[in-house]
Amino acid sequence: MTQLQVQGAAAKAASRILATAGTAKKNAALEAIAQILTQRQDQWLAANQQDLEAAQRAGMRSAMLDRLKLTQARVAGIVDGVRQVAALPDPIGRVDRMETRPNGLVIGRRRVPLGVIAMIYEARPNVTVDAAVLCLKSGNVCILRGGKEAIHSNRTVVELMRQALRSVGLPEDCISLVQETSRESAAELMHLNEFVDVLIPRGGAGLIRTVAKEASVPVIRTGEGVCHVYVDSAADLDMAAQILYNAKCSRPSVCNAVECVLIAQDVAEPFLEKALPLLDQHHVELRCDPEALALLGQRGVPATQADWDAEYDDYILAVRLVQDAEEAISFINAHGTGHSECIVTSNYFTAQRFLDAVDAAAVYVNASTRFTDGGEFGLGAEIGISTQKMHARGPMGLEELTSCKYIIYGEGQVR
Repeated sequence: MTQLQVQGAAAKAASRILATAGTAKKNAALEAIAQILTQRQDQWLAANQQDLEAAQRAGMRSAMLDRLKLTQARVAGIVDGVRQVAALPDPIGRVDRMETRPNGLVIGRRRVPLGVIAMIYEARPNVTVDAAVLCLKSGNVCILRGGKEAIHSNRTVVELMRQALRSVGLPEDCISLVQETSRESAAELMHLNEFVDVLIPRGGAGLIRTVAKEASVPVIRTGEGVCHVYVDSAADLDMAAQILYNAKCSRPSVCNAVECVLIAQDVAEPFLEKALPLLDQHHVELRCDPEALALLGQRGVPATQADWDAEYDDYILAVRLVQDAEEAISFINAHGTGHSECIVTSNYFTAQRFLDAVDAAAVYVNASTRFTDGGEFGLGAEIGISTQKMHARGPMGLEELTSCKYIIYGEGQVR
């Protein structure tokens, strides 16, 4: 057996134990993780500094360095997320349907773990903890395969979490990390059907599309974020400017950041007058269609066709003028990735039309797309944001990491 097959077999064995461990035991493990991350955060931060220095030497751009970076405040937020997950109701064992059939059989449906969840993701070490604790609370074992950029951070935090598991009497293999970050290790994980029940990719569009195309293990697609803000002719333009600024500039490297603004033509000039001073604070590059370029002049650059489908993960924004909400809806449905979309308007009926017609996991009226997040949605954390339509859609918390089994009570019935 290869090393990854050995790891998969250990994970499968651990899943049999974790599936029936009970809420108290899982919560004890989560509290142990929260404590060890707090007590040993200096060790984790030191490992993260190694990753940051290597990334800087390799020329990683600043927005991606921000994704990689841990601070004491970020660690505190991660620990708080662990405790939020511990406080959430345990979905495992919940019976969400029970009925008696005409033949006397009593048939119910009970929530159960998916089993072994593998995850391939990129340079965000907080994802390592989010994924591990959500899997743990929902009774799932996880095999984590992060990117080379965060390898020191990931090795350290996974070892800390494994120590926490041992301290409460759960198998350490409930959480494991693929130690090698080569393409070969990712490819092998994609085909580890004997041991892995579900594979979740989280990262850029290239990673997600590759996994979806190549994997033989069942895949839940997450994270491709070509998100839009549409500024309607009935928008509060000050509000719209603030929403766009937050959605683009608060953290441009994440998947719920906006990549394209669509502006109703009859408010384009006054809106841009309000938005530009905010965007200029971060020197946002504006890639414009001809109509927007005519208003912006040298402040913008001409957009190419590729810009309407681009996930920049940077201080770059595509700008396009549209006639009305219907044109905006058509454009979003043609070029969006089904992640998060926003309309800014004071017209109730236009807002409802946008909510009904836009095909995305999260659709906002008068609020930033940056709220598409497990913590903000009350899920404690998320293992990813699903952009598909089967089983899970939007931020994936505990409920989305479960399946079901039917339970049937009889009194000797035969067919």
